[in-house]
Amino acid sequence: MELSVGQKVSYPNQGVCMVEEIEKKQIAGSQMKFYSLRVLSDNSTIFVPTANAEAVGVRPIIGTKQCKNLLEYLAEDFDNVSSDWKVRSREFNDKLQSGDIFEAADVLKKLTFLSTEKKLSFREQSLLEKAKFLIVSELRSAEDGNEKKITKKVEKLIDTACGCHSSMLEEEEDGDAAKAGH
Repeated sequence: MELSVGQKVSYPNQGVCMVEEIEKKQIAGSQMKFYSLRVLSDNSTIFVPTANAEAVGVRPIIGTKQCKNLLEYLAEDFDNVSSDWKVRSREFNDKLQSGDIFEAADVLKKLTFLSTEKKLSFREQSLLEKAKFLIVSELRSAEDGNEKKITKKVEKLIDTACGCHSSMLEEEEDGDAAKAGH
């Protein structure tokens, strides 16, 4: 994967970055090429060896078609959430670290649903906020949109997904009750 100066990319757990430079640095006696990435949310800089960028999870931000797919995905039902907080925590962390925006969307849907069932732990609340930030910032950059409008749109789609999931759970419970009654 070749990135170019001025290109917007996504860096796992950091969000949208701008490729500011591609520079050579002397490391342990050998010459290495690095991408200098400016994190747009906090203006910090990340140096990523060009050879490792893909393995780290750096990728170009999503395009128009993927934006449409992501918005549709945000409104869809999702798998049941594990009741074991350790399993959930590991799963959600891995998904956010992957750099895959659809994995971040899954985390956002599941944690939002969980927050309607119980108060989230500090860690889960942080993961929820991180997932939402990653999705909104990428959609905003991809669509050149207004952050508040995109946030509202995302929240509405997530509410739809949570409603679908609640309905699905009720149907499962009704089916289980019917089986138990016979």
